[in-house]
Amino acid sequence: MIPDIRYARNGDVSIAYQVLGNGPIDLVYVPPFVSNLELQWQEPQQARYLQRLAAFSRLVMFDKRGTGLSDRTGIATLEERMDDVRAVMDAVSLERAAVFGTSEGGAMSLLFAATYPERVQALVLYGAYPRAVAAPDYPEGVSPEFAKERMEDLRTRWGQGITASVMAPERVADEPFLERQRRWERLSASPGAAVALYQMICEIDVRHLLSAVRVPTLILHREGDLTHAPGSRYLGRHLPGAKMVELPGNEYYPFFGDQDALLGEIEEFLTGTRSGPDVDRVLATVLFTDVVDGTRKAVELGDEKWRELLEVHHRLVREELRRFRGREIDTAGDGFLAAFDGPARAIRAAAAIVGRVSQLGIRVRVGVHTGECDVMDGKLSGVAVHTGARVASLAGPGEVLVSSTVKDLVAGSGLRFRERGVHELKGIPGAWQLYSVEST
Repeated sequence: MIPDIRYARNGDVSIAYQVLGNGPIDLVYVPPFVSNLELQWQEPQQARYLQRLAAFSRLVMFDKRGTGLSDRTGIATLEERMDDVRAVMDAVSLERAAVFGTSEGGAMSLLFAATYPERVQALVLYGAYPRAVAAPDYPEGVSPEFAKERMEDLRTRWGQGITASVMAPERVADEPFLERQRRWERLSASPGAAVALYQMICEIDVRHLLSAVRVPTLILHREGDLTHAPGSRYLGRHLPGAKMVELPGNEYYPFFGDQDALLGEIEEFLTGTRSGPDVDRVLATVLFTDVVDGTRKAVELGDEKWRELLEVHHRLVREELRRFRGREIDTAGDGFLAAFDGPARAIRAAAAIVGRVSQLGIRVRVGVHTGECDVMDGKLSGVAVHTGARVASLAGPGEVLVSSTVKDLVAGSGLRFRERGVHELKGIPGAWQLYSVEST
């Protein structure tokens, strides 16, 4: 369920915000570069990350002006953005709260904490920096040449998933994620706004005010995140009394990698305890579907007709999931993740889905795998889920592809398979024998 989106007024400007959770501490989440309150719930790992934050806090999130669901005004100054944060806090009756600033949002959070210490209980900074671009007395920033190239990319390729290479380098070949990233770019800001925002980011420098920050501060970053880690380490050396934690990994997005380690550090810093996720483990069969050439089809049909086609597609898929006792776990774009308590039912549901959606003039690829999964808040995660996704990515148009684990478990069911060879699945140890379903 996506939390209700509401609006706080700052003069003539409306700032979109959401509130989630009822934990013991109020936490205001300051977004990086651009954001979209609605789309952030369509990235499964991000949704889990936000739910975990809300498990130990009353989490307040917003889109800064000029981006997402807030008014698309001109790009705001740091001073105007501080006023927007105050407007959101006032709208939800927060006199004082912890502030969580990420990436570029960290600079504004530092300024807010120094200016309004009476309203800031604690400060958490992730992948933050005081200045983005290197200078003679600040080698921690990105080079001016990199910044110039980035500016040109934003101007000419915004909406094509260009942010993935910096934010999630391990996922640049993950087409379903890239499609979600392209949509997030398009719906979070216009190309002109993205360029103007980045221009402002390149001009920000808050080093001079670090000594004025007097609230308890936690600084976190991933050690291999070359864009953000150097500036974050600078903050660790120059913020009085701050605690700095360096985590393994090279991805900026906090919801990828070991998000539980990151969340554990934040929870312990803010509440004094580290509960960790409430996880059960079950054996489940996971089914992934994905529309083949969905982007090309969307371009051919146009946004409105494509949206209508997807609505019918989603209805047909859900009908087959219900018929074969599958449970929808997640829907992102034109793909589904579902779970079954039996692999034979999953295969028959997959074949039925392929047949029904083909009547719409589209084809889907489907992957099925059985393994032990982590279950938290109704969501599935773990290696088995990643394996199912990798199997699906290798399926051809109209094909149901299964792992050898699934084939072995349905012996005697009458299902027939054809060998599809031994494959390496990205990020999954070992070699995997895969099979194509020939008959159900």
